[in-house]
Amino acid sequence: MKQKKCFAILLLCALTAFHILWDRQFSSTDSSDFVPVLPEPVIQINAMEQTPNPLILHASYACLMDAGSHRILYSKNTDKKVPMASTTKIMTALLALESNKLNDVVIASKKAAGMPKVHLGMQPGRQYYMKDLLYSLMLESHNDTAVAIAEHLGGSVSGFAAKMNQKAKLLGMSSTHFITPNGLDANGHYSTASDMCKLASYAIKNKDFLSLVQTKSHSFSDCSGKYHYSLTNHDAFLSYYEGALGIKTGFTGKAGYCFVGAAKKNGITLTSCVLASGWPPNKSFKWSDTKSLMDYGFFYFQKTPLPVQNLALAKIPVKDGKKKFVSLKPIIPKETLTASFDSLKIVYRIPTALCAPIRKNTPIGSISFYINNKLFQKTEVFPSESIEKSCFSDTIEQVLNQWMDIFCLS
Repeated sequence: MKQKKCFAILLLCALTAFHILWDRQFSSTDSSDFVPVLPEPVIQINAMEQTPNPLILHASYACLMDAGSHRILYSKNTDKKVPMASTTKIMTALLALESNKLNDVVIASKKAAGMPKVHLGMQPGRQYYMKDLLYSLMLESHNDTAVAIAEHLGGSVSGFAAKMNQKAKLLGMSSTHFITPNGLDANGHYSTASDMCKLASYAIKNKDFLSLVQTKSHSFSDCSGKYHYSLTNHDAFLSYYEGALGIKTGFTGKAGYCFVGAAKKNGITLTSCVLASGWPPNKSFKWSDTKSLMDYGFFYFQKTPLPVQNLALAKIPVKDGKKKFVSLKPIIPKETLTASFDSLKIVYRIPTALCAPIRKNTPIGSISFYINNKLFQKTEVFPSESIEKSCFSDTIEQVLNQWMDIFCLS
């Protein structure tokens, strides 16, 4: 009887200790050896200077973009859907380059040969190599060449336009719709200054494209060797502006003078677009407008890593997990360009506690970056490791280990 009483007392003591240690282990997120560190929910960095006065531009629609982050640095009616003339041929050239069919023989159709000036002077049935036609397309802006390329790659102009629109969607050109491969005025053929900057930012990543648009001249013959052609690059921006990368001019009666450009200085790459930058005889307006945009960008903006607190130091309590805490692993935000007149706000959305199980590849929070109160970028925050839910045997083991520690200390 005495033995039974002693056993009952010992069992009661054990259960009491188990209950106390359970509470310590899982009911409290407070730990004497660790205090969770989380950033302030909102961090505000105010602008140090006033925004400069608007640029004086001839263009009705204009955009200046950081080619790396796609942040718009300057805008004028930048999201208005309007004709973009032969700057359309940027997309035509890109699709041709990405087709890997530069050695293909392209046969001129009656439709291609019937295109208005400016044109190469194709005749139905005449054959050319694709690689030569790309110089005709981008150096001299030949309309017949654009149609010949489109028909060869898309089966028809409409088939190629579908490919153009598909690519535009992939590039985030949500306000663009292509009808023609050459940019001649057509109902439903339009883009925006910001979308064309996105296209240029993508295009200049292609070394073959850059080499193409920077070529000063090119001579070639048709496949028979009977007909010879000499081409000259009409992009005056290449010699007009220090650091210019090129890209493409354009003009139609509806679109006016247009230019999509790119330039690089001191490790900064900018793309620009001016649409409806005057009509004849004001052919030079597009160059002065582009220079104004580029000067503005290179003067005021510099590369800026977006400030993020070191979340690797932050740890979040994990309820019912095999581990008590988990550290964080944020996606590093893209570097962008900022100016002294920009304001920055960082909003952290990170929970103060988690429940097991948690998975390493499942986001648990986010960091939002606002520049001048406009959302620029949102990145996700992940746990640094997966943590499984604690089972009963784990609990017994943890409690017994703590119990033994207490017993040894006493």
